[in-house]
Amino acid sequence: MCTSAALSVDHAAGLYRALMSKTAGDGNDHLIACMVASWQADEGSMPDCLGLSPAAFLRLMEHHFPNAVSKDFVWTGRRLPEDRLDEIKELAQLMLSNRAGKSPSEVWMASIVAAGCMASDHLWHDLGLWSRDDLTTLMRRNFPTLAARNLRDMKWKRFLYKQLCEAEDIYSCRAPSCETCTDYHVCFGTDV
Repeated sequence: MCTSAALSVDHAAGLYRALMSKTAGDGNDHLIACMVASWQADEGSMPDCLGLSPAAFLRLMEHHFPNAVSKDFVWTGRRLPEDRLDEIKELAQLMLSNRAGKSPSEVWMASIVAAGCMASDHLWHDLGLWSRDDLTTLMRRNFPTLAARNLRDMKWKRFLYKQLCEAEDIYSCRAPSCETCTDYHVCFGTDV
């Protein structure tokens, strides 16, 4: 059963506590609980199911919070931008090529972070995390070799796009979002 109105912030905090009382012991439990609670309170900018397919989202929830998953989620109506699917795929692949290899959650996390990059605020906020430190923890835990390259503590969204640009030998990329970059067609042309 889906409803169209977002949960109250208090109810979302209750959801966070309920999820955390049922954790599986994966290092990403807190991060996923924050994102789900924020999504359900219509905070942040994440699309429905955190940008995952409904089936993948339910697998993620069962992995992190066994037997605590309800199929009764509030849908915001936000979706992944269809015209930026290549960009999302490139971002996810960048992270997956640097994954720690310790948890299946890393695969979902790469897709979630890539989906979060499509919004226009700070990445930690768009993801529905509660601090930038949560995002740094997420990156270090799930994508350690990638995170280790962020030597100057660059904002994570900007850092990810800079990594994509450098992989394509584009060193003038300044936009935190590829859709506004003048070299967008070089990175995400039709033959990519």
